[in-house]
Amino acid sequence: MAKKKKITSCCEPGNNCKVESIVTVDERGQMVLPKELREKAKIKTGDKLAIASWQKGGEVCCITLIKAESLADMVKGRLGPVMKEIF
Repeated sequence: MAKKKKITSCCEPGNNCKVESIVTVDERGQMVLPKELREKAKIKTGDKLAIASWQKGGEVCCITLIKAESLADMVKGRLGPVMKEIF
């Protein structure tokens, strides 16, 4: 029987997090991800990014970008076992 591939996320508590760059939001609400970061993250034109936020005291205190394909894998990894128990 084939082993199931364990889906792991780099966005788990305890993993390294660092400030990569400071960006400026323009008058249209847009910002540019630096080329070096896009290359390191393998973000290409047309890639979809999910925006997640955390709130503290009713205000957003943290915003993060997650590749949409990685988010889908994270959701499957979290919900897959739950769904198996239900059905």
